[in-house]
Amino acid sequence: MDAELTFYLQIAVAIFTILDPLGAIPVFLLLTDTNSEEERRKIVRRTVIAVALILLIAALAGNRILAFFGIDIHAFQTAGGILLLLIALNMLQAKGPLIKTTSMEREEAIEKEDVSVVPLAMPLLAGPGTISTVIVFSASMPTLASKGVLLGIILVVAATLWPILLLSRRLGERIGHTGINIAVRIMGLILASIAVKFILEGVRAYF
Repeated sequence: MDAELTFYLQIAVAIFTILDPLGAIPVFLLLTDTNSEEERRKIVRRTVIAVALILLIAALAGNRILAFFGIDIHAFQTAGGILLLLIALNMLQAKGPLIKTTSMEREEAIEKEDVSVVPLAMPLLAGPGTISTVIVFSASMPTLASKGVLLGIILVVAATLWPILLLSRRLGERIGHTGINIAVRIMGLILASIAVKFILEGVRAYF
């Protein structure tokens, strides 16, 4: 039971780390700079709901999507591990999101009335790395009960985004840019370890 609990805890830490809500704080503040406190609350609520829905769909339909394209789960796990490793290396250098937007896209996002789904929920938080991780974990769940636990973990992790984004301005002021970079680097190191594990498990399956 302890080993099973540890495994589920590792999944929660992995998903939270890849979401990287602390690293998203500067972008969130930029995109919501002209919004009132009430508008910001609505954006946070929609963002959290969108992230949860995206990851739940990935967990439930990911295997079917892979099967439709004839992609082996071990090949996907290896590819996902490489993608996570690239994201982790980017985080270790505190360079911000690996998937970047152009200046035109940022200006357009700022002018939009609702930035909760795009670009906040996707690709900033629930990007390719997060979706790939959820699909890999979902494929490793053989029973309905274990998949149910995964869905519960996704909902809990998505819920943790709520206070972080809601208090982003205070966190930004308290922690500062340097503090955020330190936290992002620590999460990057954790993510790099998870990425290497994915790659090794994917490659080992072929031998």
